[in-house]
Amino acid sequence: MDSVLLQLAIYLTAGVIAVSISQRLGFGSVLGYLAAGIAIGPGLQLVGRETALVQDYAEYGVVLMLFLIGLEMHPRSLWELRHRLLGLGGMQLALTIPLIAAAGLALGLPWNQALAAAMALALSSTAIVMQTLSERRLAATEGGRASIAVLLFQDVAAVPLLALIPLLALGPGAVDAVAGAHASVLDGLSPLAHVAVVVGAVGLVIFAGRHLAGPAFRFLGHARLPEVHIASALLLVVAVSLMMEALGLSPALGAFLAGVVLGGSAYRHELEADLAPFKGLLMGLFFITVGAGVDIQRAAETPLQIILLVVGFIALKAVVLWPIARAFRLPPQARVLFTLALPQGSEFGFVLITFAETIGVIPPEIAATLLLLIAGSMVLTPGLFHLRDLLSRRLIRRGERVPEQVGDPGTVIVAGMGRFGQTVNRILSGLGHRTVLLDSQPALVERMRALGIPAYLGHADRPEVLAAAGLAEARALVIAIDDPEQAVRIASIVRRRAPHVRIIARARDRHAIYRLTAAGAHECVREVFDGAVRTGGHALAALGHDRHEIEVLLRAFAAEDTAMIDELATLWRPDLPAADNAAFARREQAQLAAIEAKLRPAPQTSGSEPVAPGPAAH
Repeated sequence: MDSVLLQLAIYLTAGVIAVSISQRLGFGSVLGYLAAGIAIGPGLQLVGRETALVQDYAEYGVVLMLFLIGLEMHPRSLWELRHRLLGLGGMQLALTIPLIAAAGLALGLPWNQALAAAMALALSSTAIVMQTLSERRLAATEGGRASIAVLLFQDVAAVPLLALIPLLALGPGAVDAVAGAHASVLDGLSPLAHVAVVVGAVGLVIFAGRHLAGPAFRFLGHARLPEVHIASALLLVVAVSLMMEALGLSPALGAFLAGVVLGGSAYRHELEADLAPFKGLLMGLFFITVGAGVDIQRAAETPLQIILLVVGFIALKAVVLWPIARAFRLPPQARVLFTLALPQGSEFGFVLITFAETIGVIPPEIAATLLLLIAGSMVLTPGLFHLRDLLSRRLIRRGERVPEQVGDPGTVIVAGMGRFGQTVNRILSGLGHRTVLLDSQPALVERMRALGIPAYLGHADRPEVLAAAGLAEARALVIAIDDPEQAVRIASIVRRRAPHVRIIARARDRHAIYRLTAAGAHECVREVFDGAVRTGGHALAALGHDRHEIEVLLRAFAAEDTAMIDELATLWRPDLPAADNAAFARREQAQLAAIEAKLRPAPQTSGSEPVAPGPAAH
């Protein structure tokens, strides 16, 4: 295909159709993308050689995904993972590589080919596992966090494995191949200097994230242009990835580190909202290219052999994963997830196998089979997660308790951090409820965080910002902003995307209440009504009314006024001014007269003039 636009249309059409069907059938997006790739690649042959180039760009979706996962982890959480990171990850590679190498020897491979294949096949797919864990909301569970720890360790170990494979070439070009495999700007430095530079680079990322990112984002925030925020977020991830790549380290690992550093910052939710669409598109593109690379013709020639190899490969890795999970005392639910999430091959395995073929370690026919083995295991991964669901339900029936997701189900999102929102937050947090505060003003967010208030930068009328703030898990949303149009947009978004969330909205006047109620707000509070009622009470006291009488009158007035608004909201029409809505106007006048009649039940004394009903306090 020569036309870039035509290629783009093919990829997008296949992805949209296949993923929609897959999601509708409950199989998740990953299987849909893989099926789309198989359909347009080996199936219909609509794409060909360009898939390798597309995959190179699409792999940056993995980098963005690890950055977003890092945002969800505070440095303390990562420190708590250190034992599992080294223990689980190190043990998984240390046991899996010899076991797969032994299987290769048993199948007749020479020792160097068996070991090279084992190093490539021991890794698991960061892209597929992370995406599936996120979609199924399993990343925060104990089994999910253990799986992430193994994947992070594998990202660190991938570079040394790439450097070791040329040593298995057993030829005069092995040393040169080692140098080419591990080329970086640090070539020629002593090991001590190499370590010092890497540690310095990591320290630079931490320092920049803690002390430079805030002022930079505040400066960019004054532009008030969404495209500037998006470009700066992408630049941040790309810059860290380029630095790590130049040092010979994994770009994905560098992006994860940057995400962890910024995870506790005020810009966390805004960064998530800006980068999530790019991550989703690139990850989808990556999975399509994996499907397009499946050698269907070769599989059709020896289908039984390929099926047995794929199933045996998955079983071998699962045999290692289950006892490791038991050794680290993961609960049954977590053991099942850990074992069934990681037995597939890795996208980096494609790189290692291709590299081993290029330098003569693995012959082409063996390399083709191994690549098909990795792709086949990836295709089966969504099925393994479905098997995990079935086993989890059996454990539940046997009485095993499902571990809770990390996060407080009682979260309240407060949109707007002016005086109104701050007061609401003080009441909620004072009673121990966890709140997430959103505001679009960087200076205000920084000021609140300096006072120890967990505030985040973000426009609450953006669905992706609300999603990043935890809308799916929230129980209530308080709209505390003073912009009526934005408040209506927020209520409408939340009503459509999270109907379980209780919407409590600040309203400027009664007409704002009508609009917010129509948009989906459950409760609306006029910002000046309570103060006006209390002021009226003080005025009555100054006129000599009894305190108890004032209290009864004000309570009755507030109750009648609220009931009136609730009734008028059913008659209000957004397409018709109130003055032209005859039914609304008649009912409003009748309600106002009824309220004032109840407030003045005694007959007028002689010599006094009756007071006509006043206009509504809008």
